[in-house]
Amino acid sequence: MHVDDTISADQALRLINRGTNLYWKGDYHNAKQLLSALARRLPTNRTAPFKAQRRAQAERTRILNALLIPLTNHQVPLRRAPDVSAACAEAYGPPTGNRWVPLRELLGVIGAHQLRLRGVHVPALGDRIHPHYTVFAPTRSEYADLVAEHPLPPGARTAFDIGTGTGVLAAILARRGIPRVLATDNNPRAVECARENLHRLRLTAEVLHTDLFPPGRADLIVCNPPWIPAKPLTPLDHAVYDENSRMLRDFLRTAREHLQPRGEVWLILSDLAEHLGLRTGHELLTLIHTGGLRVAGQQDVTPRHGRARTGETTTLWKLQGF
Repeated sequence: MHVDDTISADQALRLINRGTNLYWKGDYHNAKQLLSALARRLPTNRTAPFKAQRRAQAERTRILNALLIPLTNHQVPLRRAPDVSAACAEAYGPPTGNRWVPLRELLGVIGAHQLRLRGVHVPALGDRIHPHYTVFAPTRSEYADLVAEHPLPPGARTAFDIGTGTGVLAAILARRGIPRVLATDNNPRAVECARENLHRLRLTAEVLHTDLFPPGRADLIVCNPPWIPAKPLTPLDHAVYDENSRMLRDFLRTAREHLQPRGEVWLILSDLAEHLGLRTGHELLTLIHTGGLRVAGQQDVTPRHGRARTGETTTLWKLQGF
């Protein structure tokens, strides 16, 4: 249904709840105001059980994504619309003519473009990392600090960074002087992002598009997998949510096969899943042991960012084969 500036938020919400998509024909800024008004009518309950929160979030996403705006060759043909061509090219690729996109998605695309331009300062690097669209930004810097500070295995010459994302951990390992660093990711956007960041930082590391491990063995294998074992709802969720702990399980099941005899695995993981009741500490230790690994040490840090849970801890688990 085509709508414009004359529709109220209550009218819009009633139409959406009946299964109607709203195709916006009015002023761009008024569309943003309508989206904000819809969001205010969908309160979030952060004290509810996790599964209830996820159901509510999925419903919230469905409702807010029902407000669509036109794109014509990566331009928004609406009054007072900004130039979004660069942001859309990064997210969607070459222009493909006319299409409708959720305004909420487009705002995410614009925000990702702006973050990519300014970058994220990573204290452990003393420099900025520039994330691409759908690639997790290293705004939680404590996990980078752990990799920058933990003692390297004696004589380490080769390191793997599994699920590299922006390449931040590969960059830290290269800057720490490991002669050969190989980073992998199964997301093509992440591979491109990591390569660009490493090139910008003038650091030498190879980035491969593959699921989990590159060929060969390493003295050090580092992995910072998604921390929450739940189903992703959006493309941006994949860096945070790992349904059924698939990546974590596969990584721990096969890591020893790619480890030099006296090598180390560094698994960086928050205990957020335990706080949410999605995994127990015993389950994690069982996965480690089942993969033929043992805990040889750990280093804990308390997250400093504003969204951390009370009592949450991020841990670098140092694992070795037995």
